Amino acid sequence: MTNAPLFAFDEASAAGFETAEPIQPSYIRDHRARLRERFLAGGPDAMPDYELLELVLFRAIPRRDVKPLARALIDAFGDFAAVVGAPRARLAEINGAGPAVVTELKIVEAAAHRLSRANVLRRPVISNWSALLSHCRTTMAHNSVEQFRVLFLDTKNTLLADEQQSRGTVDHVPVYPREVAKRALELGASAVILVHNHPSGDPTPSDADISMTRQIDAALKTLSITLHDHLIIGRGSEVSMRSESLI
Repeated sequence: MTNAPLFAFDEASAAGFETAEPIQPSYIRDHRARLRERFLAGGPDAMPDYELLELVLFRAIPRRDVKPLARALIDAFGDFAAVVGAPRARLAEINGAGPAVVTELKIVEAAAHRLSRANVLRRPVISNWSALLSHCRTTMAHNSVEQFRVLFLDTKNTLLADEQQSRGTVDHVPVYPREVAKRALELGASAVILVHNHPSGDPTPSDADISMTRQIDAALKTLSITLHDHLIIGRGSEVSMRSESLI
């Protein structure tokens, strides 16, 4: 009987356990520690967008310098919010933005959407208008295609549901007044707020926007459901069609 080892281990096997990432140099480790300390001491307002993005990228790329990638992403999309909200396919076009990076950015986006939604769901909307606008900006301002959402409210103007009705192209989204009215009845809503974005960044209502809004308003009135407003979300501002006397 031989005394053979229970486990065979050779150099060829060991090579398979090496990580693809190089050992983290001390200057990168020190830089990351300084950024984290600054964030904890001063919060996000104490940091430019590319440094806040670096903090996000640390998890996706644990051992390499992520500053060049952070700057490349900001250069490509404009700011932190636009990077996080960019489509997966466009993010993947940036050199260095592999699957781990894209996943990390989409997790941040999903978390932001959940938080903004929690600030308005089941709460009175009319008296909490600034939170509603913040929610709409967070979820829609950086979409690359038009998205049409409907906010359904009860008799106390509490938000019952925030639902995407349709998505379209860069300059058009199909909307069906009958479907909006039908869904309002299903939810027992007493009022609705329409919201859609303009990927161009300019929230000025088009003639088609105005016509569609008035058709939905007419359909809802037959059911004694109030159309409070139609908000159009741009990159840096929004337009209330009610405030503009367009409905």
